[in-house]
Amino acid sequence: MDHYAGIDVSLECSSVCVVDANGKIVREAKVASEPEALIDWFRSLGFDLARIGLEAGPLSQWLYAAMKKACLAVELLETRHVSDAFKAMPVKSDRNDARNIAQLIRLGWFRPVHCKSMSAQETRAMLTARKLVQNKLQDVENSLRGILRGFGLKVGKTTKRSFAPRIRELVTGHPALETIAEALLAAHTVLVREFNGFEKRVRAMSRLDAKARLLMSTPGVGPVTSLTYASAIDDTSRFISSKRAGPLFGLTPKKYQSGETDYSGRISKNGDAAVREALYEAAHSILSKPIKGCAQLKSWAMRIARRAGISKAKVALARKLAVIMLRMLKDNVPFNATAKATAMAA
Repeated sequence: MDHYAGIDVSLECSSVCVVDANGKIVREAKVASEPEALIDWFRSLGFDLARIGLEAGPLSQWLYAAMKKACLAVELLETRHVSDAFKAMPVKSDRNDARNIAQLIRLGWFRPVHCKSMSAQETRAMLTARKLVQNKLQDVENSLRGILRGFGLKVGKTTKRSFAPRIRELVTGHPALETIAEALLAAHTVLVREFNGFEKRVRAMSRLDAKARLLMSTPGVGPVTSLTYASAIDDTSRFISSKRAGPLFGLTPKKYQSGETDYSGRISKNGDAAVREALYEAAHSILSKPIKGCAQLKSWAMRIARRAGISKAKVALARKLAVIMLRMLKDNVPFNATAKATAMAA
Protein backbone atom coordinates (compact mmCIF):
# COMPACT_ATOMS: atom_id res chain seq x y z
CA MET A 1 0.00 0.00 0.00
CA ASP A 2 1.27 3.48 -0.91
CA HIS A 3 1.97 6.03 1.78
CA TYR A 4 2.03 9.82 1.57
CA ALA A 5 3.52 12.49 3.86
CA GLY A 6 2.86 16.16 4.50
CA ILE A 7 5.27 18.58 6.16
CA ASP A 8 4.26 21.89 7.71
CA VAL A 9 7.60 23.72 7.88
CA SER A 10 8.36 26.06 10.79
CA LEU A 11 11.56 27.81 11.83
CA GLU A 12 12.59 25.40 14.60
CA CYS A 13 10.41 22.27 14.30
CA SER A 14 8.23 20.95 11.49
CA SER A 15 5.05 18.95 11.88
CA VAL A 16 5.01 15.74 9.83
CA CYS A 17 2.08 13.49 9.06
CA VAL A 18 2.07 10.19 7.14
CA VAL A 19 -1.16 8.70 5.74
CA ASP A 20 -1.89 5.53 3.79
CA ALA A 21 -3.72 5.21 0.46
CA ASN A 22 -7.10 5.30 2.26
CA GLY A 23 -6.28 8.54 4.06
CA LYS A 24 -5.77 6.93 7.48
CA ILE A 25 -3.08 8.58 9.63
CA VAL A 26 -0.17 6.18 10.11
CA ARG A 27 2.43 8.31 11.88
CA GLU A 28 2.74 11.87 13.24
CA ALA A 29 5.71 13.67 14.77
CA LYS A 30 7.53 16.93 15.40
CA VAL A 31 10.91 16.93 13.66
CA ALA A 32 13.67 19.54 13.67
CA SER A 33 13.56 21.74 10.56
CA GLU A 34 16.88 20.39 9.30
CA PRO A 35 17.35 18.26 6.16
CA GLU A 36 19.30 15.56 8.00
CA ALA A 37 16.67 15.20 10.73
CA LEU A 38 13.79 14.93 8.26
CA ILE A 39 15.63 12.47 6.01
CA ASP A 40 16.56 10.25 8.97
CA TRP A 41 12.96 10.33 10.27
CA PHE A 42 11.50 9.26 6.91
CA ARG A 43 14.05 6.47 6.53
CA SER A 44 13.23 5.19 10.00
CA LEU A 45 9.59 4.52 9.03
CA GLY A 46 10.39 1.13 7.54
CA PHE A 47 8.44 1.71 4.31
CA ASP A 48 8.81 3.90 1.20
CA LEU A 49 6.72 6.98 0.56
CA ALA A 50 5.01 7.55 -2.78
CA ARG A 51 5.12 11.34 -2.35
CA ILE A 52 6.14 13.88 0.28
CA GLY A 53 4.64 17.37 0.14
CA LEU A 54 5.71 20.65 1.69
CA GLU A 55 4.37 24.13 1.15
CA ALA A 56 6.64 26.57 -0.68
CA GLY A 57 8.24 29.05 1.73
CA PRO A 58 11.53 30.58 2.94
CA LEU A 59 12.96 27.28 4.24
CA SER A 60 11.22 25.00 1.76
CA GLN A 61 13.68 25.30 -1.14
CA TRP A 62 16.60 24.43 1.14
CA LEU A 63 14.80 21.39 2.58
CA TYR A 64 13.45 20.34 -0.83
CA ALA A 65 16.90 20.37 -2.47
CA ALA A 66 18.44 18.22 0.28
CA MET A 67 15.55 15.73 0.33
CA LYS A 68 15.56 15.48 -3.46
CA LYS A 69 19.29 14.75 -3.35
CA ALA A 70 18.53 11.97 -0.85
CA CYS A 71 16.24 10.37 -3.50
CA LEU A 72 12.98 11.11 -1.64
CA ALA A 73 9.85 11.70 -3.75
CA VAL A 74 9.28 15.25 -2.53
CA GLU A 75 7.06 17.92 -4.11
CA LEU A 76 6.81 21.68 -3.49
CA LEU A 77 3.20 22.90 -3.26
CA GLU A 78 2.06 26.33 -4.39
CA THR A 79 1.26 28.48 -1.34
CA ARG A 80 -1.87 30.05 -2.79
CA HIS A 81 -3.43 26.69 -3.60
CA VAL A 82 -2.65 25.28 -0.17
CA SER A 83 -4.06 28.38 1.54
CA ASP A 84 -7.31 28.16 -0.45
CA ALA A 85 -7.66 24.45 0.35
CA PHE A 86 -7.35 25.17 4.08
CA LYS A 87 -9.95 27.95 4.24
CA ALA A 88 -12.66 25.51 5.33
CA MET A 89 -10.63 24.35 8.34
CA PRO A 90 -12.33 25.35 11.63
CA VAL A 91 -9.10 24.89 13.61
CA LYS A 92 -5.76 26.17 12.29
CA SER A 93 -2.66 24.49 13.73
CA ASP A 94 0.68 23.13 12.51
CA ARG A 95 -0.52 19.58 13.18
CA ASN A 96 -3.71 20.06 11.15
CA ASP A 97 -1.76 21.74 8.36
CA ALA A 98 0.56 18.73 8.07
CA ARG A 99 -2.47 16.41 8.00
CA ASN A 100 -4.16 18.40 5.25
CA ILE A 101 -0.98 18.66 3.16
CA ALA A 102 -0.68 14.87 3.39
CA GLN A 103 -4.27 14.50 2.15
CA LEU A 104 -3.64 16.94 -0.73
CA ILE A 105 -0.61 14.93 -1.73
CA ARG A 106 -2.58 11.66 -1.52
CA LEU A 107 -5.42 12.96 -3.68
CA GLY A 108 -3.18 14.82 -6.12
CA TRP A 109 -5.01 18.13 -5.58
CA PHE A 110 -1.95 20.31 -5.84
CA ARG A 111 0.16 22.20 -8.34
CA PRO A 112 3.90 21.54 -8.05
CA VAL A 113 6.23 24.54 -7.83
CA HIS A 114 9.63 24.73 -9.49
CA CYS A 115 12.54 24.84 -7.05
CA LYS A 116 15.08 27.33 -8.37
CA SER A 117 18.71 26.42 -8.87
CA MET A 118 21.34 27.77 -6.49
CA SER A 119 22.67 30.22 -9.11
CA ALA A 120 19.16 31.61 -9.69
CA GLN A 121 18.64 32.01 -5.94
CA GLU A 122 21.97 33.84 -5.59
CA THR A 123 21.09 36.19 -8.45
CA ARG A 124 17.69 36.90 -6.93
CA ALA A 125 19.27 37.55 -3.52
CA MET A 126 21.61 40.13 -5.07
CA LEU A 127 18.72 41.87 -6.85
CA THR A 128 16.61 41.87 -3.67
CA ALA A 129 19.45 43.44 -1.67
CA ARG A 130 19.96 46.08 -4.36
CA LYS A 131 16.26 46.94 -4.36
CA LEU A 132 16.21 47.18 -0.56
CA VAL A 133 19.11 49.67 -0.48
CA GLN A 134 17.49 51.65 -3.31
CA ASN A 135 14.20 51.90 -1.38
CA LYS A 136 15.92 52.97 1.83
CA LEU A 137 17.89 55.61 -0.08
CA GLN A 138 14.64 56.99 -1.49
CA ASP A 139 13.06 56.91 1.99
CA VAL A 140 15.90 59.01 3.46
CA GLU A 141 15.64 61.59 0.67
CA ASN A 142 11.85 61.83 0.98
CA SER A 143 12.07 62.11 4.78
CA LEU A 144 14.54 64.99 4.52
CA ARG A 145 12.31 66.79 2.03
CA GLY A 146 9.28 66.26 4.26
CA ILE A 147 11.02 67.49 7.43
CA LEU A 148 12.29 70.66 5.77
CA ARG A 149 8.96 71.33 4.10
CA GLY A 150 7.38 71.65 7.54
CA PHE A 151 9.63 74.67 8.16
CA GLY A 152 8.90 76.28 4.79
CA LEU A 153 12.19 75.08 3.26
CA LYS A 154 11.65 73.69 -0.24
CA VAL A 155 14.38 71.45 -1.65
CA GLY A 156 13.11 71.48 -5.23
CA LYS A 157 14.66 69.51 -8.08
CA THR A 158 18.12 68.11 -7.40
CA THR A 159 20.59 65.65 -8.87
CA LYS A 160 22.51 62.91 -7.08
CA ARG A 161 25.45 65.24 -6.58
CA SER A 162 23.53 68.40 -5.69
CA PHE A 163 21.13 66.85 -3.13
CA ALA A 164 23.42 66.97 -0.06
CA PRO A 165 24.77 70.53 -0.75
CA ARG A 166 21.20 71.75 -1.27
CA ILE A 167 20.08 70.31 2.08
CA ARG A 168 23.04 71.86 3.92
CA GLU A 169 22.36 75.20 2.27
CA LEU A 170 18.73 75.20 3.45
CA VAL A 171 19.42 74.18 7.07
CA THR A 172 22.20 76.74 7.63
CA GLY A 173 21.28 78.86 10.66
CA HIS A 174 18.83 76.27 12.10
CA PRO A 175 20.77 74.33 14.81
CA ALA A 176 18.12 71.63 15.30
CA LEU A 177 17.69 71.09 11.58
CA GLU A 178 21.45 71.04 11.07
CA THR A 179 21.76 68.16 13.56
CA ILE A 180 18.95 66.21 11.87
CA ALA A 181 20.26 66.88 8.38
CA GLU A 182 23.84 65.84 9.16
CA ALA A 183 22.69 62.56 10.70
CA LEU A 184 20.42 61.69 7.78
CA LEU A 185 22.97 62.84 5.19
CA ALA A 186 25.58 60.59 6.80
CA ALA A 187 23.20 57.66 6.36
CA HIS A 188 22.44 58.90 2.84
CA THR A 189 26.15 58.88 1.93
CA VAL A 190 26.54 55.28 3.10
CA LEU A 191 23.45 54.17 1.20
CA VAL A 192 24.63 55.89 -2.00
CA ARG A 193 28.00 54.17 -1.74
CA GLU A 194 26.47 50.74 -1.17
CA PHE A 195 23.88 51.22 -3.91
CA ASN A 196 26.59 52.15 -6.41
CA GLY A 197 28.44 49.00 -5.35
CA PHE A 198 25.37 46.88 -6.01
CA GLU A 199 24.92 48.56 -9.40
CA LYS A 200 28.47 47.61 -10.41
CA ARG A 201 27.97 44.02 -9.23
CA VAL A 202 24.67 43.68 -11.11
CA ARG A 203 26.18 45.02 -14.33
CA ALA A 204 29.14 42.66 -13.99
CA MET A 205 26.78 39.73 -13.40
CA SER A 206 24.74 40.60 -16.50
CA ARG A 207 27.91 40.65 -18.63
CA LEU A 208 28.99 37.23 -17.35
CA ASP A 209 25.56 35.58 -17.58
CA ALA A 210 24.87 34.18 -21.07
CA LYS A 211 21.09 34.29 -20.60
CA ALA A 212 21.17 37.91 -19.42
CA ARG A 213 23.34 38.96 -22.38
CA LEU A 214 20.87 37.26 -24.71
CA LEU A 215 17.87 39.00 -23.14
CA MET A 216 19.57 42.42 -23.24
CA SER A 217 19.32 42.32 -27.04
CA THR A 218 15.61 43.06 -26.48
CA PRO A 219 14.73 46.79 -26.69
CA GLY A 220 14.13 48.38 -23.29
CA VAL A 221 15.69 45.47 -21.38
CA GLY A 222 18.75 46.28 -19.26
CA PRO A 223 20.88 44.40 -16.72
CA VAL A 224 18.32 44.43 -13.89
CA THR A 225 15.38 43.33 -16.04
CA SER A 226 17.38 40.62 -17.81
CA LEU A 227 18.75 39.12 -14.58
CA THR A 228 15.34 39.32 -12.87
CA TYR A 229 13.65 37.52 -15.74
CA ALA A 230 16.38 34.92 -16.28
CA SER A 231 16.51 33.99 -12.58
CA ALA A 232 12.71 33.67 -12.45
CA ILE A 233 12.55 31.40 -15.51
CA ASP A 234 15.66 29.42 -14.44
CA ASP A 235 14.93 26.22 -16.41
CA THR A 236 13.26 26.78 -19.79
CA SER A 237 12.59 23.07 -20.31
CA ARG A 238 9.70 23.21 -17.83
CA PHE A 239 7.69 25.33 -20.30
CA ILE A 240 5.98 23.59 -23.19
CA SER A 241 4.84 26.87 -24.74
CA SER A 242 6.31 30.36 -24.44
CA LYS A 243 2.75 31.68 -24.01
CA ARG A 244 2.86 30.30 -20.44
CA ALA A 245 4.99 33.31 -19.49
CA GLY A 246 1.94 35.59 -19.36
CA PRO A 247 -0.09 33.63 -16.75
CA LEU A 248 3.09 32.73 -14.83
CA PHE A 249 3.78 36.37 -13.97
CA GLY A 250 0.15 37.45 -13.58
CA LEU A 251 -0.06 39.46 -16.82
CA THR A 252 -3.24 37.84 -18.15
CA PRO A 253 -6.79 38.85 -17.16
CA LYS A 254 -8.84 36.96 -14.59
CA LYS A 255 -11.97 35.26 -15.87
CA TYR A 256 -15.20 34.37 -14.07
CA GLN A 257 -17.86 32.23 -15.74
CA SER A 258 -20.88 30.72 -13.99
CA GLY A 259 -24.25 30.13 -15.62
CA GLU A 260 -25.21 33.27 -17.49
CA THR A 261 -22.37 35.28 -15.94
CA ASP A 262 -19.21 35.51 -17.99
CA TYR A 263 -16.71 38.34 -17.74
CA SER A 264 -12.99 39.02 -17.82
CA GLY A 265 -11.44 41.23 -15.16
CA ARG A 266 -8.10 42.93 -14.66
CA ILE A 267 -4.81 41.05 -14.73
CA SER A 268 -4.44 38.41 -12.03
CA LYS A 269 -1.13 39.72 -10.59
CA ASN A 270 -0.19 36.18 -9.61
CA GLY A 271 3.38 35.01 -9.55
CA ASP A 272 6.60 37.00 -9.24
CA ALA A 273 5.86 40.69 -8.64
CA ALA A 274 9.49 41.70 -9.27
CA VAL A 275 9.39 40.25 -12.80
CA ARG A 276 6.04 41.90 -13.48
CA GLU A 277 7.43 45.26 -12.36
CA ALA A 278 10.59 44.87 -14.45
CA LEU A 279 8.62 43.95 -17.58
CA TYR A 280 6.26 46.90 -17.07
CA GLU A 281 9.24 49.26 -16.77
CA ALA A 282 10.68 47.86 -20.00
CA ALA A 283 7.34 48.39 -21.74
CA HIS A 284 7.18 51.95 -20.37
CA SER A 285 10.65 52.66 -21.77
CA ILE A 286 9.68 51.40 -25.22
CA LEU A 287 6.53 53.55 -25.34
CA SER A 288 8.00 56.72 -23.83
CA LYS A 289 11.58 56.84 -25.17
CA PRO A 290 13.14 56.78 -28.64
CA ILE A 291 14.59 53.25 -28.58
CA LYS A 292 15.94 51.66 -31.75
CA GLY A 293 14.81 48.29 -33.05
CA CYS A 294 11.31 48.23 -31.56
CA ALA A 295 9.19 49.93 -34.23
CA GLN A 296 6.86 46.95 -34.67
CA LEU A 297 6.41 46.43 -30.94
CA LYS A 298 5.78 50.12 -30.37
CA SER A 299 3.26 50.47 -33.20
CA TRP A 300 1.42 47.35 -31.97
CA ALA A 301 1.20 48.75 -28.44
CA MET A 302 0.15 52.20 -29.65
CA ARG A 303 -2.80 50.68 -31.53
CA ILE A 304 -3.92 49.15 -28.23
CA ALA A 305 -3.35 52.51 -26.49
CA ARG A 306 -5.66 54.32 -28.91
CA ARG A 307 -8.34 51.71 -28.28
CA ALA A 308 -7.99 50.97 -24.54
CA GLY A 309 -5.62 53.53 -23.03
CA ILE A 310 -1.87 53.79 -22.46
CA SER A 311 -1.87 51.87 -19.15
CA LYS A 312 -3.45 48.76 -20.68
CA ALA A 313 -1.11 49.08 -23.64
CA LYS A 314 1.91 48.95 -21.32
CA VAL A 315 0.55 45.84 -19.59
CA ALA A 316 -0.13 44.19 -22.96
CA LEU A 317 3.37 45.05 -24.15
CA ALA A 318 4.85 43.71 -20.89
CA ARG A 319 3.10 40.39 -21.50
CA LYS A 320 4.30 40.31 -25.11
CA LEU A 321 7.87 40.96 -23.94
CA ALA A 322 7.56 38.08 -21.44
CA VAL A 323 6.50 35.69 -24.22
CA ILE A 324 9.21 36.89 -26.63
CA MET A 325 11.95 36.67 -23.99
CA LEU A 326 10.96 33.13 -23.01
CA ARG A 327 11.06 32.07 -26.65
CA MET A 328 14.50 33.70 -26.97
CA LEU A 329 15.76 31.65 -24.01
CA LYS A 330 14.24 28.41 -25.30
CA ASP A 331 15.67 28.86 -28.82
CA ASN A 332 18.88 30.57 -27.61
CA VAL A 333 18.57 33.31 -30.24
CA PRO A 334 18.79 37.12 -29.81
CA PHE A 335 15.89 39.50 -30.37
CA ASN A 336 14.93 39.95 -34.01
CA ALA A 337 12.56 42.83 -34.68
CA THR A 338 11.76 41.57 -38.20
CA ALA A 339 11.33 37.87 -37.37
CA LYS A 340 7.55 37.84 -37.69
CA ALA A 341 7.52 39.83 -40.93
CA THR A 342 10.20 37.55 -42.41
CA ALA A 343 8.24 34.43 -41.41
CA MET A 344 5.03 35.79 -42.92
CA ALA A 345 6.81 36.70 -46.15
CA ALA A 346 8.32 33.22 -46.36
